Amino acid sequence: MANYIEMTEENFDEIIKEGVVMVDFWAPWCGPCRMIAPVIDSLATQYAGKAKICKVNTDEQQELATKFGIRSIPTIFFYKNGEKVDEMIGAATEQDFKAKLDGLL
Repeated sequence: MANYIEMTEENFDEIIKEGVVMVDFWAPWCGPCRMIAPVIDSLATQYAGKAKICKVNTDEQQELATKFGIRSIPTIFFYKNGEKVDEMIGAATEQDFKAKLDGLL
């Protein structure tokens, strides 16, 4: 079972308010999203207890995608204590994501 957190409009603000949070905006039909899905799962395991690794299905959470102006996916947001501090657009390597997370921890 994956260790990442499924985010919704109802739980988004509560999840990001404390600590380091990585949010993957994705959709099931998106090729690059499916390509990085195993990386997201791996990061969720590696960073358990250190950072929250989260996913937002933009098909199911269209309000969130609109609220944050998501125009292409995957889009990855990084938060620290409720404040958005970085973002990445498009697929990236596990090392790229780890470098961002490690820099925030």
